[in-house]
Amino acid sequence: MSSNIEALFKPLRIRNMVIRNRVMSTSHAPGYGKDGKPQERYQLYHAEKAKGGIGLTMFGGSSSVDHDSPATPWNQVSVVDDSVIPYFQQFSDRVHGHGAKLMIQITHMGRRTRWDTDAWLPVIGPSPRREPASRSMPKEMEIEDIRRVVRAFADAAVRCKKGGLDGLEISGAHGHLLDQFWSPSANDRVDEYGGSLENRMRFGIEVLTAIREAVGEDFVVGMRMSGNEMLQNGLSQEDCLTIASDYASRGLVDFVNVIGGQARDEMSHAVSLPNMSFPVAPFLHLASAIKREADVPVFHAQRIMDVATAARAIAEGHIDMVAMTRAHIADPHIVNKLAAGRADDIRQCVGAGYCIDRIYVGGDALCLQNAATGREQTMPHDVQPTTGTKHRIAIIGGGVAGLEAARVCALRGHSVVLFERENETGGQVNLAAKATWREALTGIVRWLDGQVRKLGVDVRTGTEATAEMVRLEKPDIVIVATGGSAWRGEFEGADLIHTTADVLSGAVNPSGSVLLFDEMGQHNAASVAEVMATRGCLVEMATHDRLIAQEVGTTNQPIHLREMYKLGVVMSPNMELREVSREGNRLVAVLRNTMTDTEEERLIDHVIVECGTLPRDALYMELKEGSANHGQTDLPTLLQGQTQPAVEGLKSGEYALFRIGDAVAGRNIHAALYDALRLCKDF
Repeated sequence: MSSNIEALFKPLRIRNMVIRNRVMSTSHAPGYGKDGKPQERYQLYHAEKAKGGIGLTMFGGSSSVDHDSPATPWNQVSVVDDSVIPYFQQFSDRVHGHGAKLMIQITHMGRRTRWDTDAWLPVIGPSPRREPASRSMPKEMEIEDIRRVVRAFADAAVRCKKGGLDGLEISGAHGHLLDQFWSPSANDRVDEYGGSLENRMRFGIEVLTAIREAVGEDFVVGMRMSGNEMLQNGLSQEDCLTIASDYASRGLVDFVNVIGGQARDEMSHAVSLPNMSFPVAPFLHLASAIKREADVPVFHAQRIMDVATAARAIAEGHIDMVAMTRAHIADPHIVNKLAAGRADDIRQCVGAGYCIDRIYVGGDALCLQNAATGREQTMPHDVQPTTGTKHRIAIIGGGVAGLEAARVCALRGHSVVLFERENETGGQVNLAAKATWREALTGIVRWLDGQVRKLGVDVRTGTEATAEMVRLEKPDIVIVATGGSAWRGEFEGADLIHTTADVLSGAVNPSGSVLLFDEMGQHNAASVAEVMATRGCLVEMATHDRLIAQEVGTTNQPIHLREMYKLGVVMSPNMELREVSREGNRLVAVLRNTMTDTEEERLIDHVIVECGTLPRDALYMELKEGSANHGQTDLPTLLQGQTQPAVEGLKSGEYALFRIGDAVAGRNIHAALYDALRLCKDF
């Protein structure tokens, strides 16, 4: 083990708390709360990280301390009364049972929430200044409001201590109430809480003082904050250094957890939650600067995806704890795998942002490439060998669905052969990864391919399976994962149209003027618009949706929009492609405005469409008649987590047939992987 890696395993003491290593997961909001409490699903999600060897896991990003900071918008934890204490106690016991420490983030959201949830109370803030992201106009806090919220923080902290947690942090990051007071972008008060930085720091000092008085000297209290808001009229790096060093010198905080950026609008969200378009560890320098100024341990998380980067950050003294939050969503067992010399088995986060993007539309956090995360009640992270019959399993298709099916079946102890018609595995993900800043998606395929080969799966690339070929294998189970083919849609003149897949595969190389019509609203069309514009095309992207890339989430859509603006892509929402015809050596496309029903024409060189995929199901249909189950998955059995009846009742010479992923219907990477895991884990 290298000296850098060894640095990750050095314990860290903060007051009376000793963390067993330097790897942590920061507080975040996975949307797993229920009735304002961290119940079983939430607890098992963090307990899995503890089981996987993490030193410290923090939960409850945005846990609310008062009624006018509702937990509902994030499906989060409410710490406003004592009813949460038993859940904290149960949570603590679970995590401590695996040797890790457990902490919570408590906060008041201030203006960074909505008024039309829970009790329908007005949101509050230091000044009546609207936040673009949350879209609420706050009430300017009176002195009585300030005193009430200070008391609420202290009372919530006591509940955390009674719940057996190892500590807490208050949030002064992402635009919460604490940093709303700090930042001149949100605070233009003229009393003792506004004006100079010294005055703007007063509210935080009062909150932290009250917390320390309430919990005593033996409880760890820290603070999350930005090292530079990177906003016009926001907190500068110098301001943030002053805040951190001042609070630390007063003894108000036992650690500082540093991020870069803020989250007041769509682009700042994308910056503060950096996706795969950003370099690794883009804001480590901000945390490193605060460590030089503040005499307390410094934590940091932002796109630290791999153990080499994490180890260097610790070994070189930039920070004291390295947070690999999204990395642990992808693989909660990072630390144990590293300690066992199994670094190659770590499923590395690719920075897709699928987990976070789901949260911002009211969903739950799910990993694009790990279907077990957040489903620990029903889905295994460690697939165990079957104690029953060992089967011969044939899998057709080496995209992510087929690879995951092969991995799980091999871990169960079955004999697996996988057919892939192309010369490499990966399927549609290989195409998606050809689009500008989306290349990191190849990491999903690399991991799956490496795992199935390590497990001894018979991988036959460059082999297009036929029904006869499959039957010759004498399989007990056949899984069709042949994916989907790009669809041109049902437009008049469809023979003149090409698809986004044609562009990425190199089947067509557009030049000149291009109309790109997007019917799906996902990454595909936006990515290809960037590709073509980068190659010099004049691109107009049209969609019948009200927004370009409407289905793409908060941390990714702004990046697409930024790139398209830079590249001069014309964006035309509320436009539907009706027909395409040839005029000389060019094309005429007819677009209909979906709001006015008026039609417009475009004279262009190429028309490219993104209309999703249709299943490649010819082989499935050919195998269906000879299968014991007529190709059908028993849905109640699947949802109950039991072995499929067709598999349990197989007779000699019979095979059960299933299909998964886009071979069933066009969806996404996560759906394909989930199809495979929940079906195959019970074979």
